[in-house]
Amino acid sequence: MVIANIISYVLVLVGALNWGLYGIFNFNLVSWVFMGPRSVGSIIIYSLIALAAIWLIISPIISGHGLRLSMRDEEEREARRTSEHSV
Repeated sequence: MVIANIISYVLVLVGALNWGLYGIFNFNLVSWVFMGPRSVGSIIIYSLIALAAIWLIISPIISGHGLRLSMRDEEEREARRTSEHSV
Protein backbone atom coordinates (compact mmCIF):
# COMPACT_ATOMS: atom_id res chain seq x y z
CA MET A 1 0.00 0.00 0.00
CA VAL A 2 2.93 2.33 0.69
CA ILE A 3 4.22 1.87 -2.87
CA ALA A 4 0.78 2.68 -4.31
CA ASN A 5 0.67 5.83 -2.17
CA ILE A 6 4.11 6.98 -3.34
CA ILE A 7 3.29 6.34 -7.02
CA SER A 8 -0.03 8.15 -6.63
CA TYR A 9 1.66 11.05 -4.88
CA VAL A 10 4.18 11.44 -7.71
CA LEU A 11 1.45 11.26 -10.37
CA VAL A 12 -0.65 13.87 -8.59
CA LEU A 13 2.41 16.12 -8.35
CA VAL A 14 2.92 15.75 -12.12
CA GLY A 15 -0.73 16.70 -12.63
CA ALA A 16 -0.40 19.71 -10.35
CA LEU A 17 2.78 20.80 -12.13
CA ASN A 18 1.00 20.48 -15.48
CA TRP A 19 -1.94 22.58 -14.24
CA GLY A 20 0.44 25.21 -12.87
CA LEU A 21 2.34 25.44 -16.14
CA TYR A 22 -0.92 25.64 -18.05
CA GLY A 23 -2.36 28.32 -15.79
CA ILE A 24 0.74 30.51 -15.64
CA PHE A 25 2.33 30.04 -19.06
CA ASN A 26 -0.50 28.47 -21.12
CA PHE A 27 1.84 25.48 -21.67
CA ASN A 28 0.46 21.95 -21.36
CA LEU A 29 3.43 19.70 -20.55
CA VAL A 30 1.56 16.41 -21.07
CA SER A 31 0.21 17.52 -24.46
CA TRP A 32 3.67 18.70 -25.47
CA VAL A 33 5.32 15.38 -24.52
CA PHE A 34 2.68 13.28 -26.29
CA MET A 35 2.13 15.60 -29.29
CA GLY A 36 -1.46 16.62 -28.57
CA PRO A 37 -4.05 16.85 -25.81
CA ARG A 38 -6.17 13.99 -27.19
CA SER A 39 -3.39 11.61 -28.19
CA VAL A 40 -3.44 8.11 -26.71
CA GLY A 41 -0.45 8.86 -24.47
CA SER A 42 -2.03 12.03 -23.09
CA ILE A 43 -5.32 10.29 -22.38
CA ILE A 44 -3.49 7.48 -20.54
CA ILE A 45 -1.48 9.94 -18.43
CA TYR A 46 -4.55 12.06 -17.62
CA SER A 47 -6.44 8.90 -16.63
CA LEU A 48 -3.58 7.66 -14.44
CA ILE A 49 -3.38 11.04 -12.70
CA ALA A 50 -7.13 11.01 -12.06
CA LEU A 51 -6.96 7.45 -10.68
CA ALA A 52 -4.01 8.45 -8.48
CA ALA A 53 -5.99 11.36 -7.07
CA ILE A 54 -8.95 9.09 -6.36
CA TRP A 55 -6.61 6.59 -4.68
CA LEU A 56 -5.14 9.31 -2.44
CA ILE A 57 -8.67 10.30 -1.43
CA ILE A 58 -9.88 6.79 -0.58
CA SER A 59 -6.63 5.24 0.73
CA PRO A 60 -6.88 6.77 4.23
CA ILE A 61 -10.52 5.67 4.43
CA ILE A 62 -9.70 2.09 3.45
CA SER A 63 -6.74 1.80 5.80
CA GLY A 64 -8.50 3.44 8.73
CA HIS A 65 -5.72 5.94 9.36
CA GLY A 66 -3.78 8.68 7.58
CA LEU A 67 -1.88 8.47 4.35
CA ARG A 68 1.36 6.49 4.67
CA LEU A 69 4.43 7.26 2.63
CA SER A 70 6.87 5.28 4.77
CA MET A 71 7.15 1.71 6.00
CA ARG A 72 8.68 2.95 9.27
CA ASP A 73 5.28 3.81 10.76
CA GLU A 74 3.99 0.31 10.06
CA GLU A 75 7.11 -1.29 11.55
CA GLU A 76 6.88 0.84 14.70
CA ARG A 77 3.20 0.02 15.18
CA GLU A 78 3.87 -3.67 14.67
CA ALA A 79 6.73 -3.55 17.21
CA ARG A 80 4.43 -1.84 19.74
CA ARG A 81 1.70 -4.43 19.18
CA THR A 82 4.20 -7.26 19.62
CA SER A 83 5.61 -5.77 22.83
CA GLU A 84 2.11 -5.17 24.26
CA HIS A 85 1.10 -8.78 23.62
CA SER A 86 4.29 -10.19 25.10
CA VAL A 87 3.83 -8.34 28.43
